[in-house]
Parts: sequence; C-alpha cells; structure tokens
Amino acid sequence: VQLVESGGGLVQAGGSLRLSCAVSGTIFSIRAMAWFRQAPGNQRELVASISSGDYTNYAESVKGRFTISRDNAKRTVYLQMNSLKPEDTAVYYCNTANRGYSWGQGTQVTVSS
Repeated sequence: VQLVESGGGLVQAGGSLRLSCAVSGTIFSIRAMAWFRQAPGNQRELVASISSGDYTNYAESVKGRFTISRDNAKRTVYLQMNSLKPEDTAVYYCNTANRGYSWGQGTQVTVSS
C-alpha cells in the first residue's frame, strides 16, 4: 500500500489549502480513511475521518473549518482547509482511520500570522 500526500504549502492566516492523498495497493472504497497531523514536539493527532459510507468526523479544533471528502474512482481522499490558523501548522498525513498502513512522507502546512 502506498499513500502519497500533496497540496501543502505556506499560507497566511485566514487562507485556504486543499490537501490530496492518493492511495494505491488496497481496496480503497471499503476503507475508512483519515487525515492526521503532527506539529514539532507533539504527537500525531487525528484531524478528520471519513467512512466508506461518507460519514465524517472532525477534531474539535478544526470543526467548521476543515472538510474531508473522498473520490473512490480516483482512490483519493481530500482535506479542504479554510480559515487556517498558525496553530494548524504541521505535517499532514493520511492513513486508514485505524492507522493501519505505513505512513507516507506527509505534506507540510505552514500558516503564518
């Protein structure tokens, strides 16, 4: 299984980014997928998850600002991030919701104040 994240970058506070995660090597459509993030000195934390039936769940810190979605035909999961804050700065990773696969390289998101 390969997870390839992309879409990160440097953005000012209040800006937006859309992350993508391309998944290969598994039956993507049946997997609950999730986005995680890890800031320097912190543990990796769950940001948002989406079930095979498109049920979504979000960390309290991102509710109302982030939206997770998936395209099973493209085997891709997305994270639309709006109203970004400096505390959103982290490396963002995707994985199954139970962290079942080896981690990809992640994508860096940096939000300047």
